[in-house]
Amino acid sequence: MGTIAVHEFVSLDGVFEDPAWTFDFGFDPRMGETLAAITGASTGILLGRTTYEMFAPAWSTRTAEDDPGAPFFNDTRKYVVGAGTPTVEWGPSTLLGAYDADAIRTLKEGTDGVLYVSGSGTLVRGLLADGLVDELHLFVYPIALGAGRRLWDDGGAVARLALVGHDVYDNGVVHLAYGPA
Repeated sequence: MGTIAVHEFVSLDGVFEDPAWTFDFGFDPRMGETLAAITGASTGILLGRTTYEMFAPAWSTRTAEDDPGAPFFNDTRKYVVGAGTPTVEWGPSTLLGAYDADAIRTLKEGTDGVLYVSGSGTLVRGLLADGLVDELHLFVYPIALGAGRRLWDDGGAVARLALVGHDVYDNGVVHLAYGPA
């Protein structure tokens, strides 16, 4: 049985939407090492349709010389969750259709290894609510944005997590790794 590992860039106040604000902090090379460790164990990528459509043009033209993560993103099977059909095609991909916790549970049970999730806030909210996340990797940036979509909505269900690891980077970002409590 596989596991689901989620990676999110968030502000101090939990905003994940349009992470262009992360560029002001640069990308600490140790963050890349952390992400490489997460993706290195992954045998599949699980994405929401919107994130898939954003990632496809950004990654599909990159090579290993451009970015060491390019082969992972381009060559690894992608499972796309969304009610609509993606407007782009990218590498090996399978459309799962609208969010269905049972379908994702079946995919997880039939997977050998880790299903990696990046971004995909709506999908991640569903996965968290349905107890399908095994690892939650939050890269918390030292900024409070005051507005924007947050990983947890007001009035959502309580999520109890256990801290399983952490890192502090020179650019002020903190990596918090959580598992189920």
